Amino acid sequence: MKTRSMKNEHPGPDVHGLRELPGVQVDGYSLQLRDKDGFVGDQASQTAFRELLERWRKRRRRKGKDPLGGSHSRDLGKGELDRALQGGKASEASDVMHGAIEEFAQELALVIQRFMRQPSWRKVQRIVVGGGFPESDVGERAILQTGAILEEMGLHVQIGRLSHDVDDGGLIGWAHLVPRAMLKKHDAILAVDIGGTNVRCGIVKTRHRKARDFSLAKVVRREKWRHADEGPDRGGMVEHIADMLEDMVRYSERRKIRLAPFVGVGCPGLIRPDGFIARGAQNLPGDWDSHAFHLPSQLWQRMPMLGSGPTLVLMHNDAVVQGLSELPFMRDVRHWGVLTIGTGLGNASFTNRA
Repeated sequence: MKTRSMKNEHPGPDVHGLRELPGVQVDGYSLQLRDKDGFVGDQASQTAFRELLERWRKRRRRKGKDPLGGSHSRDLGKGELDRALQGGKASEASDVMHGAIEEFAQELALVIQRFMRQPSWRKVQRIVVGGGFPESDVGERAILQTGAILEEMGLHVQIGRLSHDVDDGGLIGWAHLVPRAMLKKHDAILAVDIGGTNVRCGIVKTRHRKARDFSLAKVVRREKWRHADEGPDRGGMVEHIADMLEDMVRYSERRKIRLAPFVGVGCPGLIRPDGFIARGAQNLPGDWDSHAFHLPSQLWQRMPMLGSGPTLVLMHNDAVVQGLSELPFMRDVRHWGVLTIGTGLGNASFTNRA
């Protein structure tokens, strides 16, 4: 694996953030609808749920002891919240959790209603929910309640969870974006999923010889870094991501996995065709929207040659990539969307093409 420094050279052609993709069109993504309180999507993020739960606990404290203890809601692990939810109907902790879930589901349903008034979402028949929130029992309960509320509102849209492990969806989706010519002599690709709290990096075996629609693609190695706990600046974060990728390359060499000279990077925000971020990366440390910051180039400088040729580093919106992991399972509908509930609320909508 060779490295070199070229400050002004960008990797590959202007093909980042594409809307016209094999088999599907991206109708819209990274919608940022506003109301008097700010961005509409912020009301249905995992961060918003924690704040909402804290308000429920404060009301309970006025009447006596907080059933969830002394820690702030943002510091409680998903396992702790799930155990509180499972405390039974007579449990005060369970009562608080159910109240917070019901209120959050109402907020999420209202956000979906707002989205579906937009031209890019108007025809959506099914919504898949990804991100970190639905991997918990609390999140799953909230999604089920949201579906019921949408029916009551007269919005007949199916809603369900991502088929893959949520940590894998944002990596597997890149199998649909790698140039097909790169797959002929290679087994796998490298992929990165950048979120406001975590970064995931992994090796995706495309298994395209067994299933041309990538329905059998799988992550064979994955590393997850909770960068929010370490508080790195933008440069430190990029360096750590590059280190993660190089670790994946070394693993592939040991296991004789034939990596394509390709790295796919999913990132929050609106991605311009030249690979710069136009807007929407406000949950990441530092100014990721800067005209002086080009993430694909910075990663390419660390690994310009990968395997048998020059590396192609492509970037797209993280919700789009996570949605593409569901593409093989969405052939029975024409219009569909994805919401990723994490630090923020990611979104993308698609139309299948014949």
